[in-house]
Amino acid sequence: MMKFGVVIFPGSNCEHDCYYVIQSVLGKAVEYIWHQDTSVKGFDAIILPGGFAYGDYLRTGALARFSPVMTAIADYAKKGGVVFGICNGFQILTEAGLLPGALLRNVGLKYLCKFEYLRTETTDTPFTNLMTKGQLLRIPIGHGDGNFFADADTLKRIEDNGQVVFRYADANGQITPDANPNGSLNNIAGIVNEQRNVMGMMPHPDRSSEEILGSADGKLIFESMVNALVLIDGILTQHGLTEAEYEKIVNILKREPNLTELGIFSVMWSEHCSYKSSRVHLRRLPTKGPAVLQGPGENAGIIDIGDGLAVAFKIESHNHPSFIEPFQGAATGVGGILRDIFTMGARPIAAMNSLRFGPLHKPQNKHILEGVVGGIAFYGNCFGVPTVGGEIYFAGCYSQNPLVNAFALGIFEKDKIFYGRATGVGNPVIYVGAKTGRDGIHGATMASAGFGEDAGAKRPNVQIGDPFMEKLLLEACLEAMHKGLIVGIQDMGAAGLTCSSCEMGARAGTGIELDLDAVPQREAHMTAYEIMLSESQERMLLVAEKDKEKELVEVFHKWGLDAVRVGRVTDDGLLRVRQHGKLVAELPNRALADEAPLYHRPVLPPKSILSSRLDDFTFLDGCEPAFIETFLSETEDWNQLLKLAVSSPNLASRQWVWQQYDHMVQSNTMLGPGSDAAVVRVKGTKKALAMTLDGPGYRVARNPREGAKLAVAEACRNIVCSGGLPMAATNCLNFGNPEHPEVMWQFSEVVDGMTEACDFLGTPITGGNVSFYNETFGGDIYPTPVLGMVGLIEDISFATPSSFRDTGDSILLVEPVHRRVGKVNLDDERALQNLVAFAIRDGLVKSAHDTSEGGLAVALAECCYSNLRRGAIGAAVEIPSHLEIRKDLFGEVSTRVLLSTTTATTLRKRAEDAGLNAYELGKVGSKRLIFNYEGIHVIDIAIEELESSWGQGLPKLLS
Repeated sequence: MMKFGVVIFPGSNCEHDCYYVIQSVLGKAVEYIWHQDTSVKGFDAIILPGGFAYGDYLRTGALARFSPVMTAIADYAKKGGVVFGICNGFQILTEAGLLPGALLRNVGLKYLCKFEYLRTETTDTPFTNLMTKGQLLRIPIGHGDGNFFADADTLKRIEDNGQVVFRYADANGQITPDANPNGSLNNIAGIVNEQRNVMGMMPHPDRSSEEILGSADGKLIFESMVNALVLIDGILTQHGLTEAEYEKIVNILKREPNLTELGIFSVMWSEHCSYKSSRVHLRRLPTKGPAVLQGPGENAGIIDIGDGLAVAFKIESHNHPSFIEPFQGAATGVGGILRDIFTMGARPIAAMNSLRFGPLHKPQNKHILEGVVGGIAFYGNCFGVPTVGGEIYFAGCYSQNPLVNAFALGIFEKDKIFYGRATGVGNPVIYVGAKTGRDGIHGATMASAGFGEDAGAKRPNVQIGDPFMEKLLLEACLEAMHKGLIVGIQDMGAAGLTCSSCEMGARAGTGIELDLDAVPQREAHMTAYEIMLSESQERMLLVAEKDKEKELVEVFHKWGLDAVRVGRVTDDGLLRVRQHGKLVAELPNRALADEAPLYHRPVLPPKSILSSRLDDFTFLDGCEPAFIETFLSETEDWNQLLKLAVSSPNLASRQWVWQQYDHMVQSNTMLGPGSDAAVVRVKGTKKALAMTLDGPGYRVARNPREGAKLAVAEACRNIVCSGGLPMAATNCLNFGNPEHPEVMWQFSEVVDGMTEACDFLGTPITGGNVSFYNETFGGDIYPTPVLGMVGLIEDISFATPSSFRDTGDSILLVEPVHRRVGKVNLDDERALQNLVAFAIRDGLVKSAHDTSEGGLAVALAECCYSNLRRGAIGAAVEIPSHLEIRKDLFGEVSTRVLLSTTTATTLRKRAEDAGLNAYELGKVGSKRLIFNYEGIHVIDIAIEELESSWGQGLPKLLS
């Protein structure tokens, strides 16, 4: 029987994608090959998958070529065995000398993730025998080092021997410089060796072997292999403690704390860890529901999606670190949220982010944005989780305090949930993962204070991330969980070893004794204070049963990770810490984790609120004054105003951002960045998951309660428009200084608005994060609650795009009878969502798009832009007249949806029965967007021209 082998190196992140294609798409036998194996006997073909082997240290593939398995593979190839290297696998093959040339950094020095056309140059290989010469394949790339290079003699030999298998081409098959995404010599995308049995290519056929992913062209390569029968300030101030809090500590201990103990209390009682200003309000949020398996209080919330499966998801902020050090701040934010997911036992399958920045005409804001995007791309891409969506918003209040909220979601069997509890007196406490250093000390305390002129001095408080290490940690943890070796597990995130140990003990009602001499350290002479407060990344604290400790350690050592017994579970409820044979701290776990002061801070409405001038056009927030004046002027050049709107900072295409994110890895992404909600399939079932992030900061600043309701409503609406049923949400509540009564009034109002909407729409809050002290020099940000909503698509056939699909389809605008701006009627909202949800399930809807920022005109334009499944398409519509033309075109009315359909009459009747208005605006078709208003031709513009303005908006602002 034909059998493939897929090699796993430390850092591989596409091994599961390749395995899935061979097993589930082709139906062939496949096994993993460990990088330390010394034999590949019995395999008909070997695949080296994409990823970041050994973290791409030194050079891409430079260390992986020394893995023991490569000696066996070289011998296998020499004897004629078929070897196929994809992306990082190609890089490894060149480093190992199995293929000529080398792969350099992309010419633009940025990671690129997008579809490309490849022209087939030869069919005389095991990889192309089912193709015709010149045949075009549409296959995605996802790399930062894909620039193929060879010296002149080698390049000539490659060309003369016909070793070039694929070249980058345009849609017409022409080999042009513009079709070359990375600078590769002669547009080379893939080559074979002289024997023609070893091939490497940078594009990913593993991500394009099913139509559901946008192309099945990559399947031809794998089928060809099968066809050929071969396979392949004082101490308290410094610690953020008040005198009253210090007195409470003394009363608890019946003595004064030493410095290490004070440090431990300071991080555990920080705003970031203890929620001491917000807990009295958070209790009002709805947290229970029929699908909720785990609510607030654990590392992530969990919901039941049926078929024995569960989903863990959460959102966290990394705002303060991202201002101080944008790249590492954002990168470690991604790392932290991923650990929260797999700590519960789930494999992360999707990530998103919600970002806020100041206007881009200020150089500092450009620097922060580029650093944050780079950090998110670096960590997520290396780890191998797709960044499938998110949002970016610009406004002046975020200039000195950007917001970086990271969301992640994972899936697992619902009877295999793991918790952060130190159970079993006498059980060993085991430290696993990266070594402890001095980075991130007092990170939690830093996140619990505002910024002033000393912000730069807090750079050492920012952690340093290593996604390569985290990928190893993920695989090791999941393997240990699968083998039943873990009793309890907790991420060493904020407050590091301190938080993980005392929280695990507090949840279980036990004590933990630690020996710091056993803690792996990467710096010499670290004190107990430094070790306990370090926030070095990629570390976990585990509790194992006594008789399984050895087996557990062996699992982590297999993955090249430290796994060291650093303590034991005790029965006295104390966190007891020793170093050099001396007791350096002895504190009650419950006091640390559960007895921080609970503040009922003063609540007072602000004396003044944000101006109402932009209420109808909130997308103008963050634009330069001249831009706003031009848009609001008396001009009636509506073509120009539409181009101006779509190129504005808050409406312009985010393609510059999301192309740097690997949004296709794991081959689950059905609807990715730019959709109303991201949609990822659940492999092995007919189901898919929809997820979205929404946070209308301007609306909340104008009216916190109504703005919060709008956030919930829009998040649910985005899920419904994508074919899903909203199930539950996580929230990240970003606010200013809680010591300001106006901020606490905003916070309280948001909680009440969110509670009302979540209760009404049946979407409980399963957990999340509160981020206070988002202020610089005393200026607070907008109150910015961000909702991470998750929905279930019962059948992947229900997944619905936001873009128009076919010429001749009718375009319907569905909305309540009474229009509202900045407010939402929840009865109307539920009626609209029910109408759309049932219409999608009944096959009546071809596309659905929520109208929000930029109003109807911008939403119609967004439905027409090109996407991975079709080119640009036009529409001709009649805009309903209600107010005046500017507001009717661009006004941001709530609770509205654009639908395209071939059953307009049926949908209009359903809308009428639901008490909603449904206007048949016009038809999809042509290459122009045409608006008529009160019988007058007001807009007539080529979609390509409009899309160009939209696409160039952000790059121009960054240039």
